[in-house]
Amino acid sequence: MKVGILGSGDVGKTLAAGFIKHGHPVMIGTRTPDKLAEWKQKNPRGQIGSFEDAAKFAELIVLAVKGTVARDALIAAGVANLNSKIVIDAANPIADAPPVNGVLKFFTDLNESLMERLQKEFEGVRFVKAFNSVGAACMVNPQFSATPTMFICGNDDVAKKAVSGILAQFGWETADMGKAEAARAIEPLCMLWCIPGFLRNDWFHGFKLLV
Repeated sequence: MKVGILGSGDVGKTLAAGFIKHGHPVMIGTRTPDKLAEWKQKNPRGQIGSFEDAAKFAELIVLAVKGTVARDALIAAGVANLNSKIVIDAANPIADAPPVNGVLKFFTDLNESLMERLQKEFEGVRFVKAFNSVGAACMVNPQFSATPTMFICGNDDVAKKAVSGILAQFGWETADMGKAEAARAIEPLCMLWCIPGFLRNDWFHGFKLLV
């Protein structure tokens, strides 16, 4: 699948390299292409363009920006370029405030997630929440003691099946938590994942669902 990455931070660059590793043509959409010079050197098969370019190019899109600008990134990509496409939503609603005792602050509450807000506004987009509950260094084929679990959700079952296939390529098992409302529970996993990092500088771990 041709993949468009909206965002050129650590998450965007890491996932873009991961998709290239697994044989997917990739274009990163960015407002600052100069910051990707080193990434391009390491990933010569990757392409760079605007958010709109990446969305037009893609069959599957990854939203990999700060939660505070997620809506702006989608608008910049263009609604017509997003409609009917799968968008992996890796964003978290992290507020522009420092953590307190290792706990991040969100600008949402437990009764509404960021993904739900985006799904309501961009009705034609097939959002799937994924990659939000782990740091960039652990996203692509991490070497843990067991296969880690990625929790996902979304309203489109076909889209979730496609994302589950990608997760398997990237070294993850998938736990489908249901419709978009489940993002209310999945997004706060970001808070939990970050606590050991802020308190003990431990940034290499993941979640595992046992049944």
